[in-house]
Amino acid sequence: MEESNSVGTSSINTPQSSSHGHHKAPGRRTFILIIITGLIIVGILSGFLGGWIAQDKDSSTTVEKQQIVLQNQGELISHIAKSVGSSVVSVETTAQVTTDVFGFGRSSELRGAGTGIILTAEGLIVTNRHVVPSGTTDIKVTLSDGTEYDNVEVVGRTGDNDSLDVAFLKVTDTKGKKLTPAALGDSSKMQIGESVVAIGNALGQFQNTVTTGVISGYGRSVEAFDDSGANGENLENLFQTDAAINSGNSGGPLTNLKGEVIGINTAVASGGAQNISFAIPINDVSGLIESVKKTGKLERPFLGIVYIPLTNDTADLYGLSEKRGAYVPSTAIAGTDSVIDNGPADKAGIKEGDVIIKIDGVSIDQNNSLSAVINRHKVGDKVTLVVKRNNKQQSLTAVLAAAPTN
Repeated sequence: MEESNSVGTSSINTPQSSSHGHHKAPGRRTFILIIITGLIIVGILSGFLGGWIAQDKDSSTTVEKQQIVLQNQGELISHIAKSVGSSVVSVETTAQVTTDVFGFGRSSELRGAGTGIILTAEGLIVTNRHVVPSGTTDIKVTLSDGTEYDNVEVVGRTGDNDSLDVAFLKVTDTKGKKLTPAALGDSSKMQIGESVVAIGNALGQFQNTVTTGVISGYGRSVEAFDDSGANGENLENLFQTDAAINSGNSGGPLTNLKGEVIGINTAVASGGAQNISFAIPINDVSGLIESVKKTGKLERPFLGIVYIPLTNDTADLYGLSEKRGAYVPSTAIAGTDSVIDNGPADKAGIKEGDVIIKIDGVSIDQNNSLSAVINRHKVGDKVTLVVKRNNKQQSLTAVLAAAPTN
C-alpha cells in the first residue's frame, strides 16, 4: 500500500497547466498502474508457486525421510533376526501323563513344543518350565541351521507353584559343534515404549518366527494356564509387550534393538485380548543362569518367608502405615508359618508383622516384587534387608539358601 500511495502522489504532482500534459498524465498513470498491478500479480503468483514448490519439496523430503527410517528399521530387524536367530532353538517334548477315566488310570503320550535360548557354546539352554512339564521323557532340540539333537536332559526346573517359570536344558553331546550363545542385556534399562523383537517357534511348527512391538508395561502379575485351560500358575514381575507371542514361542527371547536378550517370552493374554503378551525380565533369571553355569545344577535362592505384596488397599486392610513392601503376616492370616524355621529370614531375625521395604537398596514395590529381587541373586549371597517393625526402620542381613525343589 505504501508503494501504491507513492505512485499516486507522483501522478497528482504532474503539471496540469498544459493541456498536452493534462492529456498525457492519465495515460501515464494508467500505464504505471498496469505495470504495478502486473508486478503485484506476478509477485503473488510467484509467491504462491514458490510456496507450493517448497511445500511439495518439504512433503517429498518428509516422505523420503520416512522411507529411510522404515528401510533402516526393517534392515535392523532383519539383522537382529539373523544374529539372534542362531542362538534360538526349537524344543519338542514327549511326556507321559496319567488321566482318570471312570476310576481307572490311563497313561498316554503328550507332545508339546516351545522355544529355548542358548546360553553356552557347550549346549546349556534356558526355556520355560511349562515347555518341559513334569513327566517329560524325551526332548529334541533343533538349531536354526536344522541341526537336531535328541540327547537332551533337564538340568532343573523351578517348582510347579513357583512364580518364576523357567527350566534349564543341556545338550549332553554337541558332536563337536560350538553353539552360539545369546548376548544377554540389562532388563532394568528398558522403558515403556521402547521397541522389542520376539523370536520363537510359533505354533510349534514355524521356527524362528519374528515379531516386533514395544514394551507396554512392566511389573505385571498374571495367572497363566496351559493350552487346555488347566494347570494355572501365578507369575510375577513380567514385562507386558504388544509383540505377538503365540503358542510355541514360550521360552524364546525378547530382545532390545541391540540384539540383546532382555526377556524370556512366557505367556499371552486370552479371552479375546489382542496384542497383550508377557515376558520374564532377564535380570530376574540372571542369578539362576550364573548358578547353573557354575555348578551345573539349578539352585533357587530363597529367603524362607510367606509374604503379601502391599498396595494401598492391602495396607489399609491390615492397618499398615507402610503402603509398599512385602508384609510378613501372622500365622493366623497366612494359614501356615510365615517365617520358615531355621531359614534365611528366621536366622536374620525377620518376625511376623514385619514389612520388608528394601533388599540391597532396591525398593520392594509393584515393579519389583520380593521374589523378583531375590531371583537376581545366587544361593550363598548376603543381602541387606531394610525392615519396618512397629513403625521403626532397621537393617538385617540374610544369607540366601537353596529352595526346596520338586
